[in-house]
Amino acid sequence: MKEALYYELIGDDKTGCRLCPHNCNIAAGKAGICGVRKNTGSKLFTGIYGEVTSIAMDPIEKKPLYHFFPSSKILSIGTKGCNLKCPYCQNWHISQNMEARTRYYAPEEIARTAVNNGSMGVAYTYSEPVIWIEYVLDTAMSAASMGLKNVMVTNGFINAKPLEDLLGVIDAMNIDLKTFNPDTFRKVHKGELEPVKDAIAIASKKGCHVEVTTLVVTGVNDGMNELGEIIDFIASIDRNIPWHISRYYPNYKYESPATDTGLIMSVYHEAVKSLNYVYCGNIPLSSAGSSTLCPACKTILIERRGYTTKIKGLKDGACEKCGYRTGIRH
Repeated sequence: MKEALYYELIGDDKTGCRLCPHNCNIAAGKAGICGVRKNTGSKLFTGIYGEVTSIAMDPIEKKPLYHFFPSSKILSIGTKGCNLKCPYCQNWHISQNMEARTRYYAPEEIARTAVNNGSMGVAYTYSEPVIWIEYVLDTAMSAASMGLKNVMVTNGFINAKPLEDLLGVIDAMNIDLKTFNPDTFRKVHKGELEPVKDAIAIASKKGCHVEVTTLVVTGVNDGMNELGEIIDFIASIDRNIPWHISRYYPNYKYESPATDTGLIMSVYHEAVKSLNYVYCGNIPLSSAGSSTLCPACKTILIERRGYTTKIKGLKDGACEKCGYRTGIRH
């Protein structure tokens, strides 16, 4: 147990957590919606500081981050709990299971493990890293002191001050934009859309490398009008932001059929009219939606087959053939 950041005392024994937009007011002995930030009577504590459920060396492309040190490996860690309640969660066994088994790692231990394994950095992923922000901040600072990069894979459901603090230490984010319908976000995911949109815009404008993922879920967010709104939103911030369109498969509490592959490709062909980089995930290998092409001359810059990545036409972040500045960090 470690005292949490971003809370206030309300009355004698109630704490107001101000980490995420739920802004939970938590009675003594109770936890917030995330299940891991607990009021012990007069203080708010995090019960997951350093408690790691999953640790592995992953390709950076698995996050997915396609424009941030492509073809590198990154030490990836996750904990238990989440501040959203997606019924189709792909990692529900840790995000929604407060009994998931953990092992404690000190922040400097994670950083040393990354160095010893030849990792380019540390990724906070698998479940929602926002809810163990105290540990992310400490570990990220330790990793940065050893010359490592820090990456978050997040739902972006966070308040402004904690986000600002994270952007001081996090080099790249993949932010999950689950839907563009506020009612769907509220009813299905048990959260609010606007803070996620704000997080994407703020992180991008602050110079953090940002990529966006949308899992296209049958019967939830698979309408072309809504997906078109997501395309327009990303383009309004920066058309160079990579957008990952991912195919849903039945999981957890949601049993609707897997997303139609034809729909994914239709969305891809519509998206590339407005966005420079669009990628398709969880579908059979194809030439469309996997490799990175120069937006200007269409030269293949990065060729991908699954997680096998080959850099072909990049030099110092620019297309070798025409000089187009891609924004790819490598």
